[in-house]
Amino acid sequence: MRAVPSEHRLSVPDDDHFHEECGVFGIYGHPEAANLTYLGLHGLQHRGQESAGIVSSNGEQLFEEKGMGLVARTFKRRQLQRLKGRLAIGHVRYSTAGKSNMVNAQPFRIDSCKGEIAIAHNGNLVNAAMVRDELERAGSIFRTSSDTEVILHLLARSSQSDLEAAIVAALKQLRGAYSLLFIARDRMIGVRDPRGFRPLSLGRLNEAHILTSESCALDLIDGTFVRDLDPGEMVVIGEGGVRSYRPFPKEAPAQCIFEYVYFSRPDSEVFGRSVHEVRKRLGRELAQEQPVEADVVVPIPDSGVYAALGFSEGSGIPLAFGLVRNHYVGRTFIEPRQAIRNFGVKLKLNPVRTLLEGKRVVLIDDSIVRGTTSKKIVSMVRAAGAREVHLRISSAPTVGPCYYGVDTPRRQELIASSHSVEEIGRFIEADSLGYLSLEGMYRAVGEGKSFCTACYTNRYPVPVPDEEQVRVATDRHRA
Repeated sequence: MRAVPSEHRLSVPDDDHFHEECGVFGIYGHPEAANLTYLGLHGLQHRGQESAGIVSSNGEQLFEEKGMGLVARTFKRRQLQRLKGRLAIGHVRYSTAGKSNMVNAQPFRIDSCKGEIAIAHNGNLVNAAMVRDELERAGSIFRTSSDTEVILHLLARSSQSDLEAAIVAALKQLRGAYSLLFIARDRMIGVRDPRGFRPLSLGRLNEAHILTSESCALDLIDGTFVRDLDPGEMVVIGEGGVRSYRPFPKEAPAQCIFEYVYFSRPDSEVFGRSVHEVRKRLGRELAQEQPVEADVVVPIPDSGVYAALGFSEGSGIPLAFGLVRNHYVGRTFIEPRQAIRNFGVKLKLNPVRTLLEGKRVVLIDDSIVRGTTSKKIVSMVRAAGAREVHLRISSAPTVGPCYYGVDTPRRQELIASSHSVEEIGRFIEADSLGYLSLEGMYRAVGEGKSFCTACYTNRYPVPVPDEEQVRVATDRHRA
C-alpha cells in the first residue's frame, strides 16, 4: 500500500494527553464467561483502544481470540462462540509508538511444562529490558516487544513445579508495576505488585468471581464490588473459591495518583475512593488556591468536566459547557489544502459562541503535557469571542515521565520539565495560568503518603534505570 504523504496525514484527536497502557478483566465460574468478559472489556475500553483479546478455558484446554482495534470491532458472535468454558480473562491495550501490532495484543498464551497458561498485564516493569537481555543471551527467543513476555519466560524457566510458586519466583526477579491476571485450565490468578501502582479489584456475579481493573466494568454486567486487592496480594480462584496470599516483602504503597486525575472512569471506585468525587475535590481545591475573576467556568471535555464542577462550586462562578466534543472522531488522513486554523482540535472540539462571546472564561483541564493542544484551545476560545481566557489545571505541573505503566513523552517533551508556570502561560497565550499544588492534590485524595507522585516530583518509589539506557533498550526491542 502506498504511504500517505506526510503533509496530508493528521492524527485526531490532537494527542496531548497521557495514555494508560491497558485494562484487565477476568471471570471464573460462569457459563457465559467469554460473553461477560467481552462486556467487561467494553467497560474498560477507555484504558486501551489499540487491541483487545480474550482467552477462555473449558477445564481441558485454553481458547484464544485477539484482534486490533476496539472491543466491538474485534469480537463478533463467531469469535465469542469459539471461546468455550466457564473461565475467561481479557485485555484491552494502548500501545506506545512502534508497538501497535497484532503480535503484542494480549493476553499472551503459552504451553509449557507448567501446562497451558495465559497472562494479561496492566503496568510496566522497569528492569524488563535488562532481564530480557540476560534471557536472550541464555538462549531465550522472544516473539513480542512487550515487557509482559519476560514474565512468561521466567515462569517457564522456573524450577518450581507448582504454578503459583513459579509465578511468585518469576515476579520476585522483576521490579515495577503490575496488576496481572493468569489463566490456567482450572483456575484464575490475580496478582498486584507490592506497591500497588495500578488498580485491581475483586467482584462477584452470583456464584462467579471476577477480577477487574475498575469497578465500572462490574456495573455493566450487574456484578457486585467486593474489595480491592491489597498491594502485594495474590488471589487464586478455583474450585475451592478464593484463596489469598501475600508472598512478597511488604513495601510502602505507591498507588498512581493520576488514576484519579485522568485515567479511571469517573463512575469507578479506585483505591477505595469514588473517582468523580475526588475529581470534584481537586476542582474545589483549585478554586481556593488559584482564584480568578471570571464570568463562566468551562470544562475542556471530557477530562476537565468533574474538576470544573468542583471549581464552579468552590468559586461560585457558574458552569457552562462552552466546548462541545465530537465523540465520533477517530483518525483522519486528509487535511484540506486550504489551511484551517487549529484544524485538528476543531475536529475534536467546537466552541459554543453564544456562551463565550464577551465573557471572561476560565478553562479547566486535568493536565498540560506538551502544551500544544492547550495553546490551540485557548486560541479557539478567544477567536469565539471570549474577552479573557484563563486556564486552570487540576493537578501539579508534570515534570517527569512515568515508568510504571503510563505512556508519557520523554522528559524533554514535557513542557513543565523545562519551563516555569509563567513561561508556560506565555506559550499558551492565556491571560493567566494556574496549577493545583501537590499539597492540594493530597488534600483532595486524602492520603498523600500512599500515592505515587513521581511525574510531579521526580521522586520514583521504585528506582528506575538511566533514562537513556531505557530508551536505547526499548527502541531496540521495538525495531
